[in-house]
Amino acid sequence: MRRSHVTTVSLLVALALAACTNAKDVLEPSAITPPATSTPATQGSAAVTGPSPATTTMGAPATTTTPVASAQSAAILSKTRLQIAPIVGASVEAATPLTAELQARARQRGITLAGSADQAATHVLKGYFSAISEGKDTTVIYVWDVYDPAGNRLHRINGQMKAPSVNSGGGGDSWKAVAPATMQAIADQTIDQFAAFLGGKAS
Repeated sequence: MRRSHVTTVSLLVALALAACTNAKDVLEPSAITPPATSTPATQGSAAVTGPSPATTTMGAPATTTTPVASAQSAAILSKTRLQIAPIVGASVEAATPLTAELQARARQRGITLAGSADQAATHVLKGYFSAISEGKDTTVIYVWDVYDPAGNRLHRINGQMKAPSVNSGGGGDSWKAVAPATMQAIADQTIDQFAAFLGGKAS
């Protein structure tokens, strides 16, 4: 009786494992992802029980909400005319790559730049910089204030970036030790945060 009982239990276990394997194949993300984009309502339960609920359940809503949000942000950025005020605190050598990269990054993000005499500017960006050298490293500290045309401050962007000095013999002038790549990276972060600020206002 024990052998027959063991055999019966083994068969039941084998059948149960076979059933689990079949269920797993059905609930694989690759199996449920295509229907999820076309009929998300019918695939909701399968997505929850699948092995990667975070990717499967978020897939369907993203197709309906993300494009709308992206379209709104793109529309706001396209209507923005950004005027960049003269940089305060940085040397001309350091400000040159910064300003050039601000302009390039703004164009990449679809933001129109306004000249200093442009009366149609929607935002004004004013930057304040300082550089501190410690040993072989130089830290650039920056603060950007975003104003409306009437002079009201709308937002502040600040931070610091530490980078190896390009010239250890700066003679006490920390800006001579700042690499252009450091200023370009700050410019990229600044425009990205400004764009995020505009997108946040839209939402």
